[in-house]
Amino acid sequence: MGKLIISEHITLDGYMAGINGEMDWIGFDEVLFDFVGRITDSAGGALYGRKTYEIMDGYWPTAGDRQGATKHDLEHSSWYNRVDKLVLSRTMQGNDTRQTRFITSDDLTPVTEMVSRTNVVVFGSPSAVRLLLDAGLVDEMLLFVNPVTLGSGISMWGAMEQRQQWLLTGSNTYVNGKIMGLHYTRTR
Repeated sequence: MGKLIISEHITLDGYMAGINGEMDWIGFDEVLFDFVGRITDSAGGALYGRKTYEIMDGYWPTAGDRQGATKHDLEHSSWYNRVDKLVLSRTMQGNDTRQTRFITSDDLTPVTEMVSRTNVVVFGSPSAVRLLLDAGLVDEMLLFVNPVTLGSGISMWGAMEQRQQWLLTGSNTYVNGKIMGLHYTRTR
C-alpha cells in the first residue's frame, strides 16, 4: 500500500503562489533537488490540478532532451514520463491517455485506487491539495518554508471541515539554511 504525499513550497504566511500564480520566490539547491528526487523515486504516481498539470506537461516530457539539461531535468523528466498521472479537472474530461487520467472531485476513488498500488506525490495544485486534505486522503506533507511573506496570494490552507493531527517526523534546511523543510505524517 502506498501513501499520498504532498510536496509544497510555501511562504512564511502560508501561500503557495502569489495572487497571479507567481512562484519567483521559491528557492532550490542541489541538496533539495536530490531530496525531492528520492521522494519521486519512491512514487509510481503523480496527482495534479489542471493548471499545475498544464505547466508540468508543457515542460517535463522533453526537459531531459534539451541541450544543457541539468541532472534534475534528466531525472525528473524520466520520472514524469514513466509514472501514471491523475489530474483533477472538470474541463479536461475525456482527454485520458495511456498514462494520464482526468478525474473530478465528485469521485476520488481513482486516487484511493492508485494509492493502494503505489506512493503518489502531489506538487503545486493548491485547489487539489485543499480538496485532498479536506477528504482526509493525505498521508504525508513535505513543506518547504521559504523566508518570504506575500501578504496575499493562493493559500495552501482553506477552510477545513475537520480537525487533523499531524506529527513532525523530520526537518532539514536547504539553500544555505534559508529554506526549512518540514516532514509531517498524519496521525490517524
